[in-house]
Amino acid sequence: MFLDVVDLRDFYSGELGRVVQPILAGHVRKIWPQVSGDRVLGIGFATPYIGQFSGEAERVIAFMPSTQGAVNWPTGGPNAVSLVVEDMLPLPDASVDRVVLVHALEMVNDPEGMLKEIWRVLSPGGRMLAIVPNRRGLWARVDTSPFGYGRPYSRRQLTNLLRQTMFSPNGWDEALYMMPVPRQRFLKSGARWEKVGARLWPAFAGVIMVEATKHLYQGIPNIRRLKVAEPIRPVLLPAPLPTPHREGINVPTAGTPPAWR
Repeated sequence: MFLDVVDLRDFYSGELGRVVQPILAGHVRKIWPQVSGDRVLGIGFATPYIGQFSGEAERVIAFMPSTQGAVNWPTGGPNAVSLVVEDMLPLPDASVDRVVLVHALEMVNDPEGMLKEIWRVLSPGGRMLAIVPNRRGLWARVDTSPFGYGRPYSRRQLTNLLRQTMFSPNGWDEALYMMPVPRQRFLKSGARWEKVGARLWPAFAGVIMVEATKHLYQGIPNIRRLKVAEPIRPVLLPAPLPTPHREGINVPTAGTPPAWR
């Protein structure tokens, strides 16, 4: 179940969200340093991270799920947000080059259906960047942020899900090693925790970031055929024959009661 868009907006306007946003946005830019001429789509609540591509990409738009709600974005300009059904995106096939998925994959009831729809709208060789809560991380265990809701993932689970939906993971990253509590002593040292955590305990990051590429073709399973040694012949079953009358024994006919002695 998706969080309400008001809760997501309030998180990113609060103290903890103002620390999280630049950290994750920096990782997104590190993964995609160049998006010139590309069409970028954000799904979920991706506006805090795709705004940095405005003016560089050919087009930057955001889709927010209907069960979550939507807010206007960007502020002070023409609206670039649409309210959609996550597995029925109002776009033609192969119409976008890059997709950023934030606060979406862990919230949706049918992640495979969402990814298949993203596969449809991505151009051949298009890339998707998914940011999801880490199952091992502390952020998935507390509800002080949106990353504490929904279904967290591990690397293995994400790999299996992406391969089932015709995506190939080709890059991994982790982020959010700081404590998920809105206290000043933790917020001020957030950048320091990121450097220390990435070196000492990378498996316990708050979120996992995976970049995946769209596959154009899917493998066909090899079906083994049964080898028959001999040709199959029809089997004729014998039909029952009427019992012959024995000498001196009367066989009662239908409707005639037998004579008992």
